[in-house]
Amino acid sequence: QVQLVESGGGLVQAGGSLRLSCAASGRTFSSYAMGWFRQAPGKEREFVAAISWSGSYYADSVKGRFTISRDNAKNTVSLQMNSLKPEDTAVYYCAGRSRTGWGNQEYDYNYWGQGTQVTVSS
Repeated sequence: QVQLVESGGGLVQAGGSLRLSCAASGRTFSSYAMGWFRQAPGKEREFVAAISWSGSYYADSVKGRFTISRDNAKNTVSLQMNSLKPEDTAVYYCAGRSRTGWGNQEYDYNYWGQGTQVTVSS
């Protein structure tokens, strides 16, 4: 079974940057889409970004600030986060899809990491 492990979270000041990474072990998923979601306390998990063969997709709240990328040979996906805001504070989850296409909902993905905490101070 595929296992996803996120890393790179931490505490940063508003306006700073972080780069999150997601490493996959087990069966490769390089031919399918990958995504990032986040969840703040008391809020629903929300879509952040996704990457597929057709391109990259972003939530309006992060567009222009975040960039998703992947290295299929290494089975990794990254999220570069710039100009961070306090409202970006959340646990960030890496997600993998086991079929073609892409999506912006939790049910569009089959594999999930444990999450990594990102805290942005004002």
